[in-house]
Amino acid sequence: KRKHTNSNPRHGPFHQRAPAKILWRTIRGMVPHKTARGAAALDRLKCFEGMPHPYDRKKRMVMPCALKVLRLRPERRFCKLGDLASEFGWKHKDLIKRLEDQRKVKSEAFHKKKVAATRSRQDALKKVKVSAEDEKILEAAGFA
Repeated sequence: KRKHTNSNPRHGPFHQRAPAKILWRTIRGMVPHKTARGAAALDRLKCFEGMPHPYDRKKRMVMPCALKVLRLRPERRFCKLGDLASEFGWKHKDLIKRLEDQRKVKSEAFHKKKVAATRSRQDALKKVKVSAEDEKILEAAGFA
């Protein structure tokens, strides 16, 4: 059931259905958004469904303090924001899932290629022989 005011639903509060908007609104409730500092902080916040173009090529990091397996006890119940949003009326869950599956395939291929390149470079560095005079030049330059 959609939540809205009893008299005129156009007066709000407006309940966004996209997961990025739900997250943005939740964070806005934690930030003093009516001050200049809080408004600037909200302007810096970016929320997306999936992983858009400039960020899908960046190196990703794991934040252990945010891992579900470390934060929640095993018997506790949980839900995913995408599932909640789709039950609430968001219509793009299947599209985002398809795009994310495509991205993961490309990312895995890139990762395998990168690992193979680093492994071949390591092997080449082990096989290379440097003469004594070149070794002296390298030591003088600081590459010992």
